[in-house]
Amino acid sequence: MNKILLFLCFPMLMFAQKQKLAGTVTNTENEKLSAVNVGFYNSGNELIKELKTDGKGGFVLEGLSEQNVKLVVKREGYLVFEKNLNLESSEPLQIILKKEDAKEIEEVVMTKRKPLVKRKVDRLEFNVENSNISSLNAWEILKNTPNVSVNNSVLTVKGSTGILVTINDKKVMLTGDELKNLLENTQGDDVKSIEVITNPPAKYEAAGSAVLNIVMKKNKIEGYRGILSSKYVQTQYAKAVFGLSQYYKKDKLSVMASYYKGMGTYYREGFDYVNYPESQTKWMSTMNRKDKNYNQNTLNFNVEYELDSLTNLSLNYSGYFSPKSYGIYDVPTLIYNNQDIVESNYRTLNDHESRSANNSVSFQIDRKLNKKSSLSWINYFTGNNSSKHQDVATHLNFAGELPREDHFLTQNKADVKLFSTQLDYQWKNEKWELESGTKYSFVKTNSTLKFSDNENGELQYRPEKSSIFDYKEHNFALYTSLAYNIGKWNFKGGLRAEMTDLEGVVSEPYDLNKSNYWNFFPTFYAQYTTENKHEFGFSYGKRISRPSYSWLNPAKSYYNLFSYFQGDPQLKATIIHNLNLTYSWKNWNLDLYYRKELYPSMEISYQVPENNNVVYHFTNIEKGQAYGLSLYKNFQIKPWWNIIISENLEHNENYFNGVDGLLHQNKVWNLDSNISTSFTLDKSSDWKMEVGHRYFSGGVQGPFRISSTWNAYFVMNRKFFNKKLEAALVVTDIFRTTGQKVATKYANQDNYFLDYTDTQGFSLSLKFNFGNQSVKNAKTIKKTSEQDRL
Repeated sequence: MNKILLFLCFPMLMFAQKQKLAGTVTNTENEKLSAVNVGFYNSGNELIKELKTDGKGGFVLEGLSEQNVKLVVKREGYLVFEKNLNLESSEPLQIILKKEDAKEIEEVVMTKRKPLVKRKVDRLEFNVENSNISSLNAWEILKNTPNVSVNNSVLTVKGSTGILVTINDKKVMLTGDELKNLLENTQGDDVKSIEVITNPPAKYEAAGSAVLNIVMKKNKIEGYRGILSSKYVQTQYAKAVFGLSQYYKKDKLSVMASYYKGMGTYYREGFDYVNYPESQTKWMSTMNRKDKNYNQNTLNFNVEYELDSLTNLSLNYSGYFSPKSYGIYDVPTLIYNNQDIVESNYRTLNDHESRSANNSVSFQIDRKLNKKSSLSWINYFTGNNSSKHQDVATHLNFAGELPREDHFLTQNKADVKLFSTQLDYQWKNEKWELESGTKYSFVKTNSTLKFSDNENGELQYRPEKSSIFDYKEHNFALYTSLAYNIGKWNFKGGLRAEMTDLEGVVSEPYDLNKSNYWNFFPTFYAQYTTENKHEFGFSYGKRISRPSYSWLNPAKSYYNLFSYFQGDPQLKATIIHNLNLTYSWKNWNLDLYYRKELYPSMEISYQVPENNNVVYHFTNIEKGQAYGLSLYKNFQIKPWWNIIISENLEHNENYFNGVDGLLHQNKVWNLDSNISTSFTLDKSSDWKMEVGHRYFSGGVQGPFRISSTWNAYFVMNRKFFNKKLEAALVVTDIFRTTGQKVATKYANQDNYFLDYTDTQGFSLSLKFNFGNQSVKNAKTIKKTSEQDRL
């Protein structure tokens, strides 16, 4: 009987198998779209079944008796997709949705987009392509990125300063002013998006509490084109940038090359206050620092070649060269007694000159193994060479002493070389995605300090104040991560293991620091999307922040006769635990986070009353922790009017051991706010304007308490002559309100400094596009034999 029933049902079972149809819905950027409505209609245009795509954009149709149906795919913000289907065909559907404001040019879709924040399971993606802020440079774009703040030229993500900056997922071996200069000379038109990764997945190296990945555009236009640009900046003094970018694409070859030259005078105002209760004196210094740099060079070169339809090769070079930056600082200091009367004074003249050169080369091979898996091999080398020479003369006029002059010379040189090689494997299907790989890196640094001072009117080399510091670090890593997407849920978890072998050698006095250790860094992510597109997320990640190589150098680098900087070769790496809860809905993005840091390393200062010195020292404090709430919302008031609100409220605590041997706590509630409104002033979207306001309520860093600051800015840009010419006006720090006070006050420590980095001013920029600026003769690319074999 069972056999008969099976025999009778067999044709139905066979037909049911033919009715199973799978499909994937993506947009024109090949991004898979989840929670998309997929409807099926019969010949009478009646709805017979409706589905929603899963987290990977996929859907599966089963159980329909009709053979000919109409497919209708709808998603807000996209054009409706319709297609008549024959369900006897088992071929999977590849559905591409086009945005409502898309303009199709011969089978290629060009889309105008405003800044868009997209929440992914492991990161926040900020798209800036074709937006108002694309006329800015990469540094200014970072200031406008959600969860990112720039305070006194220091990048922070949700209050954390341990940031790893990458460009196209490749580490940038620059810090401080060098990184800022590089990004200031990187044009916003070359930036596609900024990825804010607060809990980086296992694929990324574990260094840094967060990763900022700058994704650069790829050249998609056939033929030759170029961009000629110039920019004039006026603050206290003038600066300028000139550049040329060139692009060429033909068949399988794509080449990009750019060169930017910057020049100008850089100004910084400061005031130092130190109170010595032991001697009942107050030392006050005025520092107006002016540096000239007329030769800053930024070069980029990238070539990509499609060896076959399965294999892509890419070679990238980037360089930054500043052969000469120089200036003379004139710093008068007045010393007051306990009756606030000037009893002594001295004056410091610091004549200095510095240079720096950075070269980075990477080579990458990407190979598709089959339809589900691929392999990437990346090799990377970077070299950073810098030197600084200073000639410091101090004229002293102390009470009870004859006037005298002290004179010393220092020569600092640093050479950093890094090599890394990484192999990544990826496999994925509709629900699962596996990533696994290994990486090896080697760093070698050499830092030399030569110190000479005057004796009997002649300069003498002082070996006891000079130093040679050599540092080597090997790092080997293995990682694996697994992602699973089922309906409304997305999961991802991973584990990274890193072995670090380091050796630091100091010449005088001789000191050897060797260490070898393994660390394990787990990550986990979960995301749930409701029927109404509410997205809830959770993530945890463990990270490590290794001290900068310059922080490990114990040599005393003198700023003047009474102040110097000193590193510590025994600095510990900081272990960081990040916990995040996220919510997103209709451009609302909310983050609730907690961060714990064990032995965070940072620069602190302390005064030494025995010799009236102020020492700036890199060290580990006991611990730090912070919890906070971040909010980002893009309000589209009108098609031509947009308002963005970005807020971060945080409670931050630092615990440090003071010079008195006691454990101190420094804590503060901090609000970091960025509110801006932008307008499109014409129908063709060629004329745009933005006004914004940034506010920072103050923070802490070890023993430092940092005062509040705010900044109002204005941006306007317009395109002319069929978009071939673009002009932009940017006004920053309109009310000159970005100065800050950084104070230390506990036990016998009582000092502060006021700092203003000369940000009030305006810039005018022009860009001229020439060559082929449009997509022509675009054709569908036929699959080659290699792809057919997959």
